[in-house]
Parts: sequence; structure tokens; C-alpha cells
Amino acid sequence: MGISPIAAYQRLITGAFGSTRYLSYCIVYATPLIFTGLAVAFSFRTGVFNIGAEGQFVVGSMAACVVGILVPAPSIVLIPLCFLVAALAGALWGVIVGFLKTRFGINEVLSMIMFNWIAFYLSNYIADLDIIHSTGSAEATKNVADAAMILLPKGLIDGLSLAPKANWGIFLAIIATVIVYVVINKTTTGYELKAVGFNRSAAEYGGINVNRSILLALAISGALAGIGGATQLLGQGGRISIFTAQENFGFQGISVALIGASNPVGVFFAGLFYGALKYGGTKLNLIQAPSEVIDIITGTVVFFIAISHIFRIRVRKGGRQHG
Repeated sequence: MGISPIAAYQRLITGAFGSTRYLSYCIVYATPLIFTGLAVAFSFRTGVFNIGAEGQFVVGSMAACVVGILVPAPSIVLIPLCFLVAALAGALWGVIVGFLKTRFGINEVLSMIMFNWIAFYLSNYIADLDIIHSTGSAEATKNVADAAMILLPKGLIDGLSLAPKANWGIFLAIIATVIVYVVINKTTTGYELKAVGFNRSAAEYGGINVNRSILLALAISGALAGIGGATQLLGQGGRISIFTAQENFGFQGISVALIGASNPVGVFFAGLFYGALKYGGTKLNLIQAPSEVIDIITGTVVFFIAISHIFRIRVRKGGRQHG
């Protein structure tokens, strides 16, 4: 295309890290991806491929939106309530698929893909209800109450030259990362869930209730994605537009989980990396470079992470042969 790669990558890097304002934008972009990445990673560790984080994200954000519009309450009550209903909605969306899998043996990947579309159209249906729909010309919901928003104080945003939508969501993401890490690595429940992921038959033989573990894993995974949806809503737009296409937060969470090797701490930093790419990529049009460069970079990273497992297996086999 006649564009210098050095100039393109320089623009990408300076666009993400060139100022405090740019860096705060990266964090804002990254926060919902950290939650969906944690959701996918948690289910990965338990042997379930959660491709339904997109739908869980959507129902979580819509549940928080409905509460934020209809419930008159102070911030100290309304904000936790919005996150609670978002987590419950996301968990329910995951448990339904888990029930179909454990009760009827229906493949969870197929179910989740269909449930993503059910969430998509359900969100549009709710957004079009008279009590929820915007009274103006916008094809969107009403704005949630100001008391439901989780933006940082305006004085702090102006004083530190942060993005106008800088919010408390990143601190929630840090807390969620720590909790997921502790649950997976330091609790009996986490041990049982990982055992099911490593070998379902052996776990069942060892006395672990496999079906209960699958339902619990999908409930926790769905709750994380739902909280991510609430964070996106309450920390940025304050309302939900009627969708014309899926927003892909859940699908991008799969890439984040892969880049982070399904480790909660790795997922956190992978989410920051992905957020930096997303925001820095918006600056590429200043030098007429295609924004698809971001997809190429992400795809390349995921490719090399995936292919590394092949090399690891070959090295292991080679070591056994030499031994």
C-alpha cells in the first residue's frame, strides 16, 4: 500500500501510550475484554469451551440497563444492584447451556452460538419496549440514571487529563482477576473444576460430581461476562443501542484468553494489550493505514501461541525417543 511499516507501528504505539489520556483510553477499552477473557479462560480451565460469552455479555448489559433505568435508588444501592443482576443474567445464560449439555448431551458450542443470537434479538426486543426505549429519535434505550454510572469524579479526570469516560471498571477487573486466580488455584472447588477439565472420566471415578462442576463453571463464567457487560454500559455509553450486528466483546475475549494462556493474571495483561491495540489502531487512519492491521497482529499472536503447543509436543516426543 506504499505505507511505511515503521510509521504505522510508530503511530500505533504513540496512539496507545503517547499520553496519560491515550493510556486511560486503552484501559477503558481493555476493561470489558478482561472480563470476557476471564470468563472464557475460567471455562477453558474446566474443560468447557465457552463461545457464548458474547451472549452472556449482552444479557448482562441489558439486565443492568433495565435496572439502571427503572429503579430509583442512590448510587450506593443502585450500582451494586446493577452489577448483581448483570452477573445473575450472565450466569443464567451459561447455566441454561450447561443444563442442555448435562441433561440431554447437547453440544455446548452449538448451543452457545444459538444463544448468542437469542441474546442479540432479546436485547433488541427489550430496547424497543416503550418503557425502555429512548423518547428521542435515537434507536437506543433511555440513559441509565446518573446514580448508576461508575465514572471517575470529573475533577480527577480533568486533573489527571484522563479520558472523559475513565471509570472504576479497571479496579473491578483487578478484583475479579484476583478472585478467579484464588478460586482456581487455592480452593477445593477450583481443584475439582480443573480435575474435570483434565480428565472428566477420572474426576468422576474420584468422586467428583462432573455435571455439577460443569454447571458451576458455566455459571461463574457467565457471571464474569455479564459483569463485563455491565461495566461497559455503566462506565461508558450509559445506554444500549439497538444492535445491527454483534459487538464481538465475547469473541474478542476468546483471543484475550488464548493470549493470556487461560491464566487469570495473563488474561488481565492480555486484555490491556488488546485494549491498547484497539485504541491505538484508531489512530492508523491518520496515515491512511488500514485498521485491519490490528486484526492481523492479534491473529498472528494467537497463531504463534497455538503453534507453540505443537512444538512443545514434538520436543517432548523427541526427548522420549532420545531417552
